[in-house]
Amino acid sequence: MLIKICGISTPETMDAAVEAGATHVGLVNFEASPRHVTLEAAASLRARVPAGVKVVLLTVNMAPTDLSRAVDLVQPDVLQFHGRETPDWLAKLRETLECEIWKAVGLRDQGTLERCRQWIGKADRILFDAPAKALPGGNGEAFDWQLLANHDHKMDWGLAGGLGPDNVAEAIRLTAAPLVDTSSGVETAPGQKNPALIQSFCEAVRGA
Repeated sequence: MLIKICGISTPETMDAAVEAGATHVGLVNFEASPRHVTLEAAASLRARVPAGVKVVLLTVNMAPTDLSRAVDLVQPDVLQFHGRETPDWLAKLRETLECEIWKAVGLRDQGTLERCRQWIGKADRILFDAPAKALPGGNGEAFDWQLLANHDHKMDWGLAGGLGPDNVAEAIRLTAAPLVDTSSGVETAPGQKNPALIQSFCEAVRGA
């Protein structure tokens, strides 16, 4: 079971996520987000992560030159895209970069699932999230997990959107998600991760 703690912004919470057993840790470089970290801060946090835990750098509609600088500075294992990036552009990145390419998709209805076929062979993983609002992600809202129940997935995927210690086991049982991603669900305020909640989330995932 893969566990991603996203939106980490301090050394203390990075250490807490690693110690709790997260397999992926997320760094957000998007100024509108309360979880935003500069690329320099992201690189510093990345340096704390031991081998075996993957670092995910989340971006939104980042210009190609800025993305190149971000990759050089942070050296992420995964690039996660939350904007209007096209399948063809991500396919080109996938061919030229050594890191994994993930695409977050706001899941509204069955039609969204059908349209996700365009990412097959273009991204390494689809991350199903709640539909975007003021922010493209991290809004703390879940969507209808029934949409994913018994769905025949054609590529690797993960589940995000409103997951926390109290509901992640139910989400896993209903969707059989191979990866779960939380951000606001382990916070006491926007952008303020809580080590105890991180630990509880990881324990709930393993218990499921």
